[in-house]
Amino acid sequence: MKSNISNLLTLARIIVIPIIVLCIYLKSPFYGWVAFVLFSVASITDYFDGYIARLRNEVTNFGTFLDPIADKLLVAAVILILTSKEVIADWETIPALIILLREIAVSGLREYLAKIKISVPVSRIAKAKTAIQLIALAFLILSESGITIIPIISIGKVSLWVAGILTLYTGYDYLKSGLKHF
Repeated sequence: MKSNISNLLTLARIIVIPIIVLCIYLKSPFYGWVAFVLFSVASITDYFDGYIARLRNEVTNFGTFLDPIADKLLVAAVILILTSKEVIADWETIPALIILLREIAVSGLREYLAKIKISVPVSRIAKAKTAIQLIALAFLILSESGITIIPIISIGKVSLWVAGILTLYTGYDYLKSGLKHF
């Protein structure tokens, strides 16, 4: 593994996941804030690790491999812990499941396409989907902080539905692009 800033940011995103999960699990306003801050910083590194790698001409195979895994681990871990705590419950489990299932399906498709030397670039709508998904999860984590002035949980749940709908669209788009190569 070539050590550079981008790869270190990606590794840091993976390392912080258990701390975020533990803080959410503890269900205390203080730890809710800690989880929110850590998740927000980890989400921001999702943008900057690739940007910095391209800017500094330090794109590596390791980083290209690990970055999407780090993203999926972060999102999946937070969705699962929020579901177990019933922050995501009832109808909101539908967009959460859509997000998880799409990530698994697209990962499999990308792996297959990589074996036959086909690259499927990330679309702008997929980047918007990721941003909305991360914002939704951040709001749902923040709902554990004890804030009651603004309807944080409602904002998080509406955003989760928007992310779920965009996830369906981008999943279909990837599938449509990938099926040509079967």
